[in-house]
Amino acid sequence: MQNASRSVGVVSALLSDTQRERLVERTRREYETVRLQHGRKKSRTPPVSIEAARGNALALDWQSYTPPVAHRPGVQAVSATVATLRNYIDWTPFFMTWSLAGKYPRILQDEVVGEEARRLFADANAMLDKLDADGLLQPRGVVGLFPANRVGDDIEIYRDESRRERLATAHHLRQQTEKSDFANYCLADFVAPKTSGKADYLGAFAVTGGLEEDRLAADYDAQHDDYNKIMVKALADRLAEAFAEYLHERVRKVHWGYAANENLGNEALIRESYQGIRPVTGYPACPDHTEKQTLWSLLDATRHTGMHLTESFAMWPAGTSAILKANTSPWRRYSAIRWRTMRRANGCRWKR
Repeated sequence: MQNASRSVGVVSALLSDTQRERLVERTRREYETVRLQHGRKKSRTPPVSIEAARGNALALDWQSYTPPVAHRPGVQAVSATVATLRNYIDWTPFFMTWSLAGKYPRILQDEVVGEEARRLFADANAMLDKLDADGLLQPRGVVGLFPANRVGDDIEIYRDESRRERLATAHHLRQQTEKSDFANYCLADFVAPKTSGKADYLGAFAVTGGLEEDRLAADYDAQHDDYNKIMVKALADRLAEAFAEYLHERVRKVHWGYAANENLGNEALIRESYQGIRPVTGYPACPDHTEKQTLWSLLDATRHTGMHLTESFAMWPAGTSAILKANTSPWRRYSAIRWRTMRRANGCRWKR
């Protein structure tokens, strides 16, 4: 439903003994019309069979490549301060939360919204100062690095380096549209096949800006302070995303260690100039939200962070989680370019 205000009338009709059946019947007719109209459209990218898609899978030269060994395998709880994470904040989405369009830092000098953006930015940083000084938000996270290998479109994740006991299997979808210039990609393509004999790894993490977010927002709500209620939630969201950026950097430099000498500023991190990928479950390259349960179980995420998955696999409190994969030479440039093509071709920009 494009306009949330229409839901009131729909709910009222569903609860009505006299209107319910008419609404249901009308909705069925509308959906039948939509189905027929969609069926008459000619797709610019016709579908192909899964067999054809798998026959056009991404082919990498695994024999001439040795995946980097994880320096710190296993699951580890992590923490970070607000003072650390504020250095990793991508501020552009923060202004979008307040319906201010423009890219940071240019938005601060915008002729139309610049003054309001500067006031909002100052208030946000004042609240970050308070959250840090008083310890009101405690960002929490967990990261894990596991031996792994590809089997078809799946990724087998193992308990230890013997690779005899499988902890879990991550299932991934392959693109099933006709491709003329590119492969039909699947995330599993970026992991060494089991048949290659190469020992590869897969990472995963889950982070939150702080379990205290809802309580802080409720306190502001009790004071009828809607502005700061929204502000603390917006900042908790930004801190969670900043935690993901910070933790991924630590993985590249320390935990996995394949980019120990990396030296990137925040703008370069936002532009994703680093080595490696971190696809987020629920987004185009990894669209099945149920896979989040596999990640949650591998990390024992609730015990380590206090976060929970809802019955529809949303994270509570708000946070972010993803899988991690190194892509180093000799196919670093190739895989990075094709990865960006993959996420764009699937319909929207990949969210970190």
